[in-house]
Amino acid sequence: MGRAFCVGVILLLGFGAFTTRVEAQSGSGNRGRGSQLEQNYPNPFNPVTRIPFTLSVELFEDGGSAVVTIRIYNVLRQLVATPTALNHPAGNGALIDRLQYTAPGRYLAYWDGTDKDGKKVGSGLYFAWLEINGRRVSLLPMTVAK
Repeated sequence: MGRAFCVGVILLLGFGAFTTRVEAQSGSGNRGRGSQLEQNYPNPFNPVTRIPFTLSVELFEDGGSAVVTIRIYNVLRQLVATPTALNHPAGNGALIDRLQYTAPGRYLAYWDGTDKDGKKVGSGLYFAWLEINGRRVSLLPMTVAK
């Protein structure tokens, strides 16, 4: 267990996971500040998890919308999956891949613990990346336990 922990810490350092709460920044000052992923629940999880995220008021000040993408990666930075939206106007199950949101607030993503081919992922550490308007703004480590 000690060896696996050391390897995990080294991978986390290389992946930049210890900067998990990076707030949104854009070229227009603080626009989007405060948009972020929140801790998934349950964590660790098996077989499903919900990933809360917030979209700040500043993203919508000009009457526009926010284009949101959430992706799940493994410790090798390989794309594993794209979670789906819960309670989105496009309907439950819409992939959060360039998905348009028209109002600030707290939203939920859902991941069923499967990869992009529909196969169950193994136990281990995974990372959720939040992108808003094409810009990565937040990283969240998650643990799958079998």
